[in-house]
Amino acid sequence: MNRTFPRTEVEGLSLSRMIIGTNWIGGWSHRSPAADCMIRTRHAEPETIVPMLKTYLEYGVDTIMAPFGGIPALVKAVRMAEDATGKGMILVDTPIINVDDSPEARREAEQVIREGRKLGAKICLIHHSSAEQLVNKNKKQLVRLEDYTKMIRDAGMIPGLSAHMPELVVYSDLNGYDIQTYIQIYNCMGFLMQVEVETVNQIIHDAKKPVMTIKPMAAGRTTPFVGLNFSWATIRDCDMVTVGCFNEMEVREDIEISLAALEHRRANIEKRSSPNTKQDAFGAQS
Repeated sequence: MNRTFPRTEVEGLSLSRMIIGTNWIGGWSHRSPAADCMIRTRHAEPETIVPMLKTYLEYGVDTIMAPFGGIPALVKAVRMAEDATGKGMILVDTPIINVDDSPEARREAEQVIREGRKLGAKICLIHHSSAEQLVNKNKKQLVRLEDYTKMIRDAGMIPGLSAHMPELVVYSDLNGYDIQTYIQIYNCMGFLMQVEVETVNQIIHDAKKPVMTIKPMAAGRTTPFVGLNFSWATIRDCDMVTVGCFNEMEVREDIEISLAALEHRRANIEKRSSPNTKQDAFGAQS
């Protein structure tokens, strides 16, 4: 029997502390066009995604983050995995919306937000590329953010904010916006982070709501063992780590590394491969 992954809450909604990331399903590797193409080719159909989702669900990792409207195969895979396992998944949508200050743009944004709810999302975090257009650093505000949090509430979802800029977390708390959770880039390499790792750590610990950290392995620039141990050791018990995988074997490894980190024990993972593993540097030989 697999151990069940620890959970947290966002406005009373129970979420697994590990969130299923989807860059390595949607084709956004942060590595190279060739890697993007490899991902899209591998996961063009839902049948290749379902085994990963079923493996996550074995451990109670039932929360998944994506701009769902842009990955039709993923939406189908979620439904297929739910049907196969009898377990529901919690969708965290990160829609890209038009934030122009016009009635037409607001209607367009509202439609996109409502589409996420129709797909089954329970939490909606405005994509950072949209949210960051609203930032006024001089006034320490996100101008007109309330327009979009109201749209999310009216659609029946919990509002959140994707924050590549760490200021978004600070400004959200400072102004008391209706933001119940935030996405924040956080990894030991400082990859894509706009200020030092130490500063972002302080922002996460001072945040008034649970934080969904992303890119723990810096898009492959550090190993899962290093990246995941760092993230789990330096966030709060209410916070989450978003972990994307390419296949079900990676899912099992990352979950084992994460559980070991949380349980303060040695991870039960295989030694790395080599043309000759019978070397003293590889430890005791069986």
